[in-house]
Amino acid sequence: MPLLPSTYRPPAYLLGSGHLQTIVPALLRRVPDLTYRRERIELPDGDFLALDWAAAQPAPTPPSARNPARKLAIISHGLEGSSDRAYIRGLARTLTRAGLDALAWNYRSCGEPNRLLRSYHLGDTGDLHHVIGHALASGRYDCVYLTGFSAGGNVTLKYLGEDAGRVPAAVRRAAVFSVPTDLKASSVHIARPQNQVYLRRFMKTLRQKIRDKAALLPGEVDLTGLENLRDFPQFDDRYTAPMHGFASADAYYAHASSGQYLAGIRVPTLLVNAENDPFLPPSCFPRAAAAASQFVFLETPTDGGHVGFAEGRPDGAYYSERRAVAFLLAE
Repeated sequence: MPLLPSTYRPPAYLLGSGHLQTIVPALLRRVPDLTYRRERIELPDGDFLALDWAAAQPAPTPPSARNPARKLAIISHGLEGSSDRAYIRGLARTLTRAGLDALAWNYRSCGEPNRLLRSYHLGDTGDLHHVIGHALASGRYDCVYLTGFSAGGNVTLKYLGEDAGRVPAAVRRAAVFSVPTDLKASSVHIARPQNQVYLRRFMKTLRQKIRDKAALLPGEVDLTGLENLRDFPQFDDRYTAPMHGFASADAYYAHASSGQYLAGIRVPTLLVNAENDPFLPPSCFPRAAAAASQFVFLETPTDGGHVGFAEGRPDGAYYSERRAVAFLLAE
């Protein structure tokens, strides 16, 4: 599909800076008016996932005219995130206001330690598939939408494109934002001096998770040199790759990067990456792949930052949330 025009404009106090548009929403946004219902589900390998459900808000119509929600949006969070991050809660709130149920799932080790040596990684689509299957098995839904931010967007795109025949027919549309579709290039890009504030934050939580894993599974995790790991390639080569069956960080990135799977996507999918996103190198703007696809719609607003898209609206909604709802319900 042709590149889509964007109507996003940041509020005046965030003009001109991708860093401000990234950091201010992450630090200052609060979404208190949303209630989750927590469910824990067991996985075939003996691990578990924590799912947070948010019910559609009743429409302003007489009770006799209301129908139970038959549509569900599943939300996948970013690297080292969780269902409680403001950008996830904000999207869940906007979805429920639009009459959809929302399911924000937490990856293994996100929010609470998981049981196994393995954790999560950016190419793991098996858990997302399990979550979709669990939701459909409830019998409550005949339509499922997929949404995701950053790492969660990468997992979503890879899931949709790596084996279209595995995707349930109930999955009708998807919308993802701030997606590093080229993981190797992104891992180099975020290590630039101007991005060290983000990298240090990620590395701090990743290193702590390895310490927690070593305490949980004595003798199974070698902590030697952990404190000397300073970037994603080093960390992924030492821990992520071997823990998840990859020979090296490069092998992991080659397998997990979603850009190579875009041609296989067979449901309408919106990808919104801001041109001033400090996390994304040029290779994460797959214009040629989108132009060659009947199903991938690429939007590249000038502004937005990384998982930003603040607007300053009275209802508290962000552009990414309104855009997701508009695209998902446009079928």
